[in-house]
Amino acid sequence: MSKGDDGTMVIEEELDEEPKSIILSMIGQLRKDMDLSRVTFPTFVLEPRSFTERVTDFMSHPDFLIQASKCDDPVDRFIGVVKYYMSGWHIHPKGVKKPYNPVLGEFFRSKYEFEDNESSAFFVAEQVSHHPPITALFYHSPEHHVAIEGDLRPKSRFYGNSVGMLLEGYAKIHFNKWGNEEYVITYPNMYARGILFGKMVLELGETSTVTCEKSDLMFEVEFKTKGLIWGSYNQIAGKIKRISTKEVLYEITGNWKTTMYIQGKGEYAGEPTVLFDSAKEDVVPQIVACAAEQEANESRNLWKHVTKAIADSDLDSATTHKTAIEEKQREDTKQREAAKERFIPRFFQLEIDGYYHPKLRLDAIPDDPALANDEITKWIFTKPDGSIQDFTALEEDPVVLAAAKHQRHAA
Repeated sequence: MSKGDDGTMVIEEELDEEPKSIILSMIGQLRKDMDLSRVTFPTFVLEPRSFTERVTDFMSHPDFLIQASKCDDPVDRFIGVVKYYMSGWHIHPKGVKKPYNPVLGEFFRSKYEFEDNESSAFFVAEQVSHHPPITALFYHSPEHHVAIEGDLRPKSRFYGNSVGMLLEGYAKIHFNKWGNEEYVITYPNMYARGILFGKMVLELGETSTVTCEKSDLMFEVEFKTKGLIWGSYNQIAGKIKRISTKEVLYEITGNWKTTMYIQGKGEYAGEPTVLFDSAKEDVVPQIVACAAEQEANESRNLWKHVTKAIADSDLDSATTHKTAIEEKQREDTKQREAAKERFIPRFFQLEIDGYYHPKLRLDAIPDDPALANDEITKWIFTKPDGSIQDFTALEEDPVVLAAAKHQRHAA
């Protein structure tokens, strides 16, 4: 990461000659506007974690959601949700990288323990479809009666000197305390610029929204891409407004990577104040069970050899292990087709609205936090032998430990 001409922080990477020649060779086989979902990318462009884990970036500041859920005023609650949503974009790997493409049936699960030592949250994401790729997710904090469900459908496109990831689908936040108040979120697109010439730069572009019909509120934000000559990197411009009247209540501007500001309009008029400053906010860590407690198709366990090879800068080994995972997925698909069997996701199911939802229905989760905690824990963390994942077990897998050591030294 470096500073652009205007002083803003820019996520960029400059490739050596060998990686650049591999990309040029691969791009020679592509056509403009081509769908890249079936294209295998070289390992040096990979971020060492799966997309099923990457989506937890949006759970990095769950305290914002908890604070929002406690607000009595619906406008204040909405601002808190917007703050939570916008806080998820500043977390990125070094350089311009893409996460592993999850294989069908792969899943990632984790939990969070909050600073009050009395509340927690649980998360699971599963790859429910491979072609087209669909990742379904679920998050729940029983003590705070906050839940998130989502169905993310990334599509990659080749645009010449850039590659775009169009993040379709949605996420929905539920505040059960307020009569199951719902906030529906859509996402911007992500672009890797300069893959043929110049430095590779990561940008967000286009428009995304947060909508709460019950409160008659909507946030529409434009993620601005830098022009060839004018403009700055990472800039945003958004408005919170009434859905019914289009009245603008607040404007939000700034840099999604560093600092964003909010300013009231009309009856809420006032001076700009800081909405979010990434330098002053701590990320709430997630807790993941050690490799011995994970199943074979659990993300970190599944990709651990690839992750270690990338940490070792051993791209040949990374490619070998990555290919083995992809070949097994193809073989599993052939076997299901031969047996005329249909893949059935473990945690999610396709419903009449055309999206995947958790099999543990939100309206069936008890209101009592202790009962909800037990039910969600059993649903997410039960292993095939009927036991629950032991989060107190220490990591002893030599592959995982070696990769972690390399990653600490590189940090």
